[in-house]
This record gives sequence, structure tokens and C-alpha cells, in this order.
Amino acid sequence: MSKKERTAITPTREQDYPEWYQQVVKAADMAENSPVRGCMVIKPWGYGIWERIQRELDDRIKATGHDNAYFPLFIPLSFLEKEAAHVDGFAKECAVVTHHRLQEKDGKLIPSGELEEPLIVRPTSETIIGELFSKWVQSYRDLPLLINQWANVVRWEMRPRVFLRTAEFLWQEGHTVHVDEEDARKEVDVAVEMYRQLMEDILAMPVIIGEKTESERFPGAVSTTTLEAMMQDGKALQAGTSHYLGQNFAEASNIKFLGSDGELQHAHTTSWGVSTRLIGGMIMCHGDDDGLRVPPRAAPKHIVLLPVIPKAEHEESVLAYVEQLATELRKLSFAGSPVVVHVDKRDLRGGEKSWQWVKKGIPVRVEVGPRDIENDSVMLFRRDEGPKDRHQLKRDELLEQIPQILQGIQDTYFAQAKAYQEARTRSDISSLEEFKAYFADAKSSTESGFVRAPWCGDESATEAILADLKVTIRCLPREQGNASGNCVLTGKPATVEALFAKAY
Repeated sequence: MSKKERTAITPTREQDYPEWYQQVVKAADMAENSPVRGCMVIKPWGYGIWERIQRELDDRIKATGHDNAYFPLFIPLSFLEKEAAHVDGFAKECAVVTHHRLQEKDGKLIPSGELEEPLIVRPTSETIIGELFSKWVQSYRDLPLLINQWANVVRWEMRPRVFLRTAEFLWQEGHTVHVDEEDARKEVDVAVEMYRQLMEDILAMPVIIGEKTESERFPGAVSTTTLEAMMQDGKALQAGTSHYLGQNFAEASNIKFLGSDGELQHAHTTSWGVSTRLIGGMIMCHGDDDGLRVPPRAAPKHIVLLPVIPKAEHEESVLAYVEQLATELRKLSFAGSPVVVHVDKRDLRGGEKSWQWVKKGIPVRVEVGPRDIENDSVMLFRRDEGPKDRHQLKRDELLEQIPQILQGIQDTYFAQAKAYQEARTRSDISSLEEFKAYFADAKSSTESGFVRAPWCGDESATEAILADLKVTIRCLPREQGNASGNCVLTGKPATVEALFAKAY
């Protein structure tokens, strides 16, 4: 690779996308693997992004009438057994606690004190929350019951990847109870819209919303609505889901209420959730071959000020100027919140320090040196441009333009991701031969994507075809396109348009 082609991240996305992803996480100092296989340590920059996601989503959750609560990490095995489809769906991923103490024997600690009933480490909370809801709900006057929980969950992943699939991860899970199906399905849509706003407006990640097929639904749900995003290797990422659970979990947990007609009936419930997987999606949606690119509305810090001190005699004046500039910038607002500014005073070479922030993906870097101070100006670098592209601005111009600059970067990231999604979505594939050729012949991240095509709705007839290609039906899009003619897989009359893709 020539000097001109050299990038901060090797390999590049085109050379080895999975390894590129790992190197971006490392270079941005976001997270690392823990001593426990499959678990991750989320470092300050990565956790700062999660805090931004939490804050934005939590505000929306509360604004739509939901309250936060917390429920136990441990779930009795018998609770999962009440809902057959649910336990079957999660059985292979469950971590199980069978003992409650350790005993020393021959210099080693061994489990002792076997529990009367094994406890499952929370993979999701429908069953234990349902048990408690059955006590909280007595009358139609208690409904709707709108609860959210921020928590960690455990699903024993065999092939972990930081942020995307880990044995333990962080998430929120909404759980609600309703009088009837109509009200519950409205709740599903409320959650989906909150997620769409989070993904598109905050993470700048365009999504396709639709319903999962029966085989892809959440275990025990009547229907699952998903938000699917495209990554830069053409694969789909399930970014969030919202489930209408019907009366299945209410019947299993005995959630009953006395209706306005005086009749006792089972409630209708929903659940919905997103997780730290969103950070992985943001990396793969926006990152480039120089590292992470964080949309300003998701960034823990918006601007880093980099003092340039060529000689010791300049230190006092440069730092004083930079600190005053930081104070003035912090008085500004972006997207309804104060601009977050960091002054990097570390004793590092300027180039090294600057490249660290490029790889972290901070939206704006501002360098200030003695010559800049003489002109009352700064040198500004935007992360949506090349790492060496610079803009010389007067101090007053910087203070005036920063909110617009940050919004411009936000808009650029979304526009780029949207254009990429549209360019890599095929709607012209009409035969099984074309379908197979498209997915089977995709040897690199530049050759695959989404296919929107008519489908017959018969999963049993199409399961084997899709499995051979390692392709799944991501959803049946809400915004239907061409559902007429014959199914792209079977040739039978089509009933709906489906979104097909390889996926994480």
C-alpha cells in the first residue's frame, strides 16, 4: 500500500470487513473482551455513546407515558416453563444458577448448597414481569400499565463479537398491559416510532420497518415488528423489535382484570427492546477506513480543542486562549442540549493526539496555536471530511457556526447511509436463478445487499432455499412495493413483498 493510500485502520473495509470492525472498536478505545469469554468491558468512549442513546430514548419513553422500574436478574425455571414457545426459543441460550455458595475442598472452591429450583439468569423478563403484573392488575381502571426497565441480560452466545453478540449485554425492555388488542397494537407502534426516531434522528441510521415472518418472531409472540438497518457490507442488522404478545403471556402468568362490563378477562400484553447492539450498528453504518464516525447527536463529546504548543514559552498563552474558547463554546446549544467540549492537554505530539480523535470519530477537532491566536482564529477539522481537510475560521465565526456545522455533519451521515441503502437494494430480481446468483456469487462486501421481491408466504416451501444461501426474510415491509406476480423463490402466486438479506 502506497503512502497516499495508507489508512488509520488496517485492514480496510473492502479487504476484510469483520476484522476492520474489530480494529475500529480497538482504535476508538470503545470496548475490549473481558476475562469471561463472550463478555465485554465497555470503556468510557463506548459507554458515553450508550449514555447518549439511553438519554435520548429514556426521554421519549417517559414522554409517552411510561415509567421506569427494575425487576430481578434471576428468574425461577418454572416461570419460563409456563410459556412453552418462550422457553423453547431461549433454552439453548440460558445461563443457569444451581447452587448458592462455594466450599473449599483440597485447595479448590466447589459449588455447594444446591438450590431447590434452578434460577435462570435473565435472558428477557416477560415471565417474571408477568408474574408481578398479575398482582398489580385487578381492574380495567389499572390499564394501560406502561413499564420500562433498563437492565443487563445474558444469552449464552457461542460466537461472540463485541457490541453485536455478547453473552451479557445492556438494553431496555418495555413491558405493557392493555385492555384489548387494538390498544396493545397501538403500543407496538408507539415503541416502533420511538425507535425510528432514535435510529434515524440520533444515530443517523436509516431503517426499514416491517413485520417478521412466523419463524422469525419473538418466541411466544403473536407478531413482531422489526427495524432493519443496512451495514456497509450489505448485511442487515436487526436494530430493534416491538412485539404484540396477544394473551399468550397473560394466560401463562394469569394477568386478569375485571372489565367495564363486569366480566373477568385476560389482558393483552406487549414487549419491546433495543440494546448495545445499536453501537455496533452505528460503527458499521458510518465508520470509514480511518476509524469511527459518531453522529453528533450520539457523540459523548462534540468538539475537542487541541492546543498547539511549539515552545514552552507559548504554553500559558495558548492554554488560556483555549480554555476561554471552551467556556464560550459550552454556552452554545446543539439539538436542544449544551455543546460538549473537551480540551486535550495531554503531553503528546500533535499529530498523534489528532489521529486518536479521528479514530474515535469525534465530530469536530479544533487546533489552536500561537499564530492562530495572533489572528484571533482557529483551524477546524470535520470528521465527515478528509482527515487533513481544514477550515480556518475567525473565533467569532466558529462560535456562530458550530451548531450549523454539527447539524451538517449529522445530516451528511444520514444522507450517506440512506444513499448507500438505496443503492444496495435490488427490486428487479424476479426469478430464483437471479436470486441465487445475486446472493451465492457475492464474494465481497461490495457485491451484496437487500432484495425486495414478491413472496408467496409459504415458509415451509422456501426455508431450505434460503438456508442454503444463508439468507433470511428480514421482514415484510410496512411500505409495500411490488407484491404482484409470482414468488421469487417458488414461482407460486405472490401474496406480499418481502425483504431478503444476509444478516448479523
